[in-house]
Amino acid sequence: MNTTDIPWGTAQAPSLDDLEALAAAAFAGLPGEFRRLTGEVEIRVADFPDREALDELGLESEFDLLGLFQGTGLAHQAAIAHTGQMPNRVWLYRRPILDYWAEHEETLGSVVTHVLIHEIGHHFGLSDDDMEAIEGSAG
Repeated sequence: MNTTDIPWGTAQAPSLDDLEALAAAAFAGLPGEFRRLTGEVEIRVADFPDREALDELGLESEFDLLGLFQGTGLAHQAAIAHTGQMPNRVWLYRRPILDYWAEHEETLGSVVTHVLIHEIGHHFGLSDDDMEAIEGSAG
């Protein structure tokens, strides 16, 4: 699409729902085996991380965190599930993602895919090289 075809004068920033739809499309484009291994990981979208998450990571600005994995990674889970355990979750933070997107030469979809893979990679304890390979094979 030509940028002159986009109605920039009336365009609005992508909403939480828009980012959630991008995340769902990004997840659907991941290699099938990788998706199957993720199991019950929930993908959530919020405008910003909460203060507790920032404090735990030693971050000062809510714009310093694009995404976060919360839960117990597969590498650290016992063979038997624990009762009362919260589900594993990947958080994507809309405003920091949009800020990053505005400053880089990437599509919003590729930024969302990158953050999603990186956070799911934490779930599996994958290396940066492993995550880069998965990103390269994503649709």
